[in-house]
Amino acid sequence: QVRLVESGGGLVQAGGSLRLSCAASGRTFFYAMGWFRQAPGKNRECVASIVWSTGDTYDGDSVKGRFTISRAIGKNTVYLQMNSLKPEDTAVYYCTAHQVGSTEYNIWGQGTQVTVSS
Repeated sequence: QVRLVESGGGLVQAGGSLRLSCAASGRTFFYAMGWFRQAPGKNRECVASIVWSTGDTYDGDSVKGRFTISRAIGKNTVYLQMNSLKPEDTAVYYCTAHQVGSTEYNIWGQGTQVTVSS
């Protein structure tokens, strides 16, 4: 069974930085991993994603130039470096994995809260 465990969330002032980590265990045959977020009253949105084999990345428009996704293959871990944080970045951030053979992101972590104060 695959398990994703996020860490690194917390409270930060606007303009600050945080780094989220997501460690995967189990059958880690992934096509891609990503970070989604959901703020109260809003739909879940894709923040960033990375193709596991090539390292190709995608960044959502709202975070381009501020957030960077990366991976450590040997550690089965994906990171999200978040800089220049804004109050509108406040949300629960979820790590997710798209397993090889699946047609979508099918494994989800429990989520970690990020709160940015103004």
